[in-house]
Amino acid sequence: MKPPVGTHVVDTRTGKVGIVMGHEGPYVQLRPYGGGREWDAEPGAVRGATQAERLSAATAYANARSRGEVP
Repeated sequence: MKPPVGTHVVDTRTGKVGIVMGHEGPYVQLRPYGGGREWDAEPGAVRGATQAERLSAATAYANARSRGEVP
C-alpha cells in the first residue's frame, strides 16, 4: 500500500495511528497525530485508519495537551 501524503493510517506492527508524511525508498514515513518524531513503516504493514481510530488518536492527543504532556 502506498497511501497518499496526509492520509491517516495504522501501522499494524505497532497499532499506532500516523499521518503519512512521505515515502522514502521502500518505506512510508509516518508522524503521530499532533506531531512528534516520524517513523518508517513497511508499506505492507499499513492500512487506512477508521473514523473511530482517528477519533481515538485525536482524543488521546487532546487529553495529553490538557495534562501539559505535549506543547
